[in-house]
Amino acid sequence: MIQESATSEAQPKPQLGNPTRNFTVQLSPTPRGARLARLLATEQLRSWAIPLDPARQIVAELATNAATHSRVPGRDFRLTMYVVAGILRIEVTDTRGDRPPCPQVPAPDGESESGRGLLIVAALADRWGWDPGPRPRKTVWAELVLDHAPKPGNPNSGARGAFSQEPTTAK
Repeated sequence: MIQESATSEAQPKPQLGNPTRNFTVQLSPTPRGARLARLLATEQLRSWAIPLDPARQIVAELATNAATHSRVPGRDFRLTMYVVAGILRIEVTDTRGDRPPCPQVPAPDGESESGRGLLIVAALADRWGWDPGPRPRKTVWAELVLDHAPKPGNPNSGARGAFSQEPTTAK
């Protein structure tokens, strides 16, 4: 189930003076569910005119963690994104509250294919953490401050067709 809400001009604005935008979707804890989380988040960010990166990378890492490390047959994970007062908060809730997230330093040989997700989230987010939920859940979250974000119309703003069409020259 996908839920989205946004305040419109006809509705009273929140006390903070900024529109509040919410998006929630429940997905299966599979690689396909993780990929769908990233794709749906990308489209939602575009509709809100919020820069795609680093938010979609954070969604990808948190959703992949939920699908890989917190998978319980028959139990879904939930992606929630909302914007309040210039802060985008990304939350992924799964049903493995008994497994707190733990960033791991990858093996020095560089051959490890996993273990970098939370390190990437920590590097990209302005803040991140996790909260225990009602048993058996936990929520891993990351926040991005949007006040330094490019303005809509900028090639980095997440608008459709935003990739630069200018050729690059090798130096």
